[in-house]
Amino acid sequence: MKKYIQSARLLEPELVVEGTKMVDAMANAIVSIIPDALSSHLPVIVAITSTVFTFIMANDPYYFGIVPVLAQTAGNFGINPVEIGQASLLGQPLHLLSPLVGSVYVLIGLVGIEYGELLRFTVKYAVRTAFVMTLASVLFGVLSV
Repeated sequence: MKKYIQSARLLEPELVVEGTKMVDAMANAIVSIIPDALSSHLPVIVAITSTVFTFIMANDPYYFGIVPVLAQTAGNFGINPVEIGQASLLGQPLHLLSPLVGSVYVLIGLVGIEYGELLRFTVKYAVRTAFVMTLASVLFGVLSV
């Protein structure tokens, strides 16, 4: 049984991401371009950038590689790291349209349209939904500004 547990542990996402320096470099690049004056707005910045990052990359590198670095950085600025986790989830409406999500291919196959047509029609709604969710999070005090 131990043998199977150890081999299954090798497939855990954090171990796959841990070995690459690319995700660390991306996370550090994101942190380095944020001016100190905007550090108090880090949760909102994460909410906005999560829309893009979860669309262009898989969940595992983003949530196990980039978000922990952003959360640690937020902690250094006196922001609760939980807010970074909450903000990182606000990009999910656009992520569900990503070519990395298998259900998109089932959807376009069933509907009988091309992927580009799906994006042209739905991206505006997904981005607006993410924006409204971010705005509501700020207004209700879930994310600090």
